[in-house]
Formats: sequence, C-alpha cells, structure tokens
Amino acid sequence: MHTVSVSGAVACHVCPVRYFMEQEIARGESPRSIVAKQIAAHFGGKLDSGAIWGEVQAVLPEAAEEHRTLLEEWLARCRATDWRSATETEVAIASARLGIHGVVDRIFADEPYFAIVRSSEAPAAGIYGTDRIRVACYAACMEDLLGVPVRAGMVEYVPSGAARLCVPQPRDRRAALRAIRMATEINAGAMPRKPVRAPCETCPLQEHCSFGGRRLSDLW
Repeated sequence: MHTVSVSGAVACHVCPVRYFMEQEIARGESPRSIVAKQIAAHFGGKLDSGAIWGEVQAVLPEAAEEHRTLLEEWLARCRATDWRSATETEVAIASARLGIHGVVDRIFADEPYFAIVRSSEAPAAGIYGTDRIRVACYAACMEDLLGVPVRAGMVEYVPSGAARLCVPQPRDRRAALRAIRMATEINAGAMPRKPVRAPCETCPLQEHCSFGGRRLSDLW
C-alpha cells in the first residue's frame, strides 16, 4: 500500500495544488536543515563547534562560510538551553492506521517520546500550525511503533535555541487527516483544488497555477 509522507501531508495542508505540481521535483535537504540537524545530533552533550562543523562538511561538501556563520550563531543560542539526549536519531517510522510514513528526528526513552528538529526561527509564542500537524502525524506513527499512547512531542527550533512542547489538539488531528486524505487522492490521480486561503504570494510556483494544476513537466 502506498503511503503519504509526513512532509507531503503538511505540504498538502498548505496547498494541494503546490503539492500536486511538486511531485516531479526532486527535493534535496536544504543547507539550513543540514546544519540544524547536525547541531541537534549533539544535544544533551558537548556542543563543540569545530567537531560539528567538520560533520556538516562531511554531509554537505559544498558547505560555505555562510553556513559556518549560521552554525556559530545557532550554537550560541543553543548553549543557553538544557537539551535532552536522544536514544536514537533519524528513525524511519510509519502508521498503517493513517497511511503515513516519515523519519522522526530524535527519539527519547520517556515522555515526550520524540522531537522534530526545525531550521526555522521559533514563533514569538507557541508552535507554528504546520509544525502542530507534523507532531500530530509523528505522534500517530510513534503510537504504532511503541504500542502506547503518544499525546505530545517536542519541536526544537534550532536557530532560536528553543525547545517547545507541542500537544496536538483535535483540530490539529482533523487537519492532518484532511491533508492525508487529499494527498492520497492526488497520488491516486485526483486533480487538486486551490484552497480559499492559498499562500500564493509566497509560492515559487505562483505563475503556473493558472494552468489548472498541470504537472511542471507539462509546462516546460
């Protein structure tokens, strides 16, 4: 059975049309994400900038001075936070119940059982809506993995040195279910519809939307 990735479900929640059009685009991990995840790999231990920078270069050979600057800035903020040590990192998990799969960034021995690592600045308060949906999806996957209720997860905004507890609410789980259902339908051949509050102003595919949701390969 084909399942939807957690990142795909989140993308479909933001805009089904963009999710549809991006299916043929190979997306690699961004340099910001690589830096953030390499820092997070050392949470709970010594945050040695030289050692972590060496690992970033090993993962991202094209890493430039701008990425070293990011690393130093983020580390300075992260050193002010008491981080938990993970028992495992980057673990592939899935939920057969919901038909989703993904890779959770950090797993812990006790509650909250997992954390997702973000390369974005933390909001002034709380958790971004899209991150609440991510946590809802990963919580379901963790329940299937552990066989126990998983009601919350951590969101670690590395650039801000902030670790925030996220307890998904019913509305977050409903939004996740809608997004998974829509992504599943699109994967099966359905044509998406642009949502009423689509974030067109910030979408890199804005100029192509008037073509009715065709794939990028049909446009070029």
